[in-house]
Amino acid sequence: MKETFSCTILQSAALTKYILETSAYPREHEQFKELRAASVQKCQEKSVMNVRRDEVQFITIIGKLMESKKTIEVGVFTGYSLLATALALPKDGKVIAIDPDREAYEAGLPFIEKAGVAHKIQFIDSDAMTVIKEFIDNGEEGTFDFAFVDADKENYINYHEQLLKLVKVGGIIAYDNTLWSGTVALIDEELSQEWKDKIGECRIFLRNLNSFLAADSRIELAQLSIGDGVSLCRRIK
Repeated sequence: MKETFSCTILQSAALTKYILETSAYPREHEQFKELRAASVQKCQEKSVMNVRRDEVQFITIIGKLMESKKTIEVGVFTGYSLLATALALPKDGKVIAIDPDREAYEAGLPFIEKAGVAHKIQFIDSDAMTVIKEFIDNGEEGTFDFAFVDADKENYINYHEQLLKLVKVGGIIAYDNTLWSGTVALIDEELSQEWKDKIGECRIFLRNLNSFLAADSRIELAQLSIGDGVSLCRRIK
């Protein structure tokens, strides 16, 4: 099998370029462009951790359709998707942003401030499980409209169990990277050792998550082939 995997599941570079240049980048807020450039400059190879622009557009529309006011983001990096959430929220909206890497967040913070939405963000530099449990213990169970998770893949199922308590019935939890460059559909023999080293165990963690979500009667599920794969879970119980 040819090794054509990338940070998008689309295997056509031309189609990826077309989507981004036709419908994504022309509608992009100026601070997104600056934040993206700063991520590449300051974080170099880690800049691929930024959520793809077309995916951010989709998540933004979902948040607006839901009229979300209180959201949580697990995994922030330099804040590309966080900026999108903050821009989509109403003036009195709030997003809790959790990441142990404050330095990466602060690389993107000037552009969030320049966009005039920093007041909507409460950044917490901590591991997410601790923070989520504290919110639940403090009586905020069922008070969040939306959650976006783009963090350590081995903990996705653990995050799911806790976020189902934190997000209200009818609320949505979105998981990023659930198709992992398309490798979740492949058997080990179809991957070279180079690719096994590159993707590590994340492919296995995400396959386990996908099976878990498919069998979870507490949610309605839609797995989307956008970006690197996004799974939307609507809490129904």
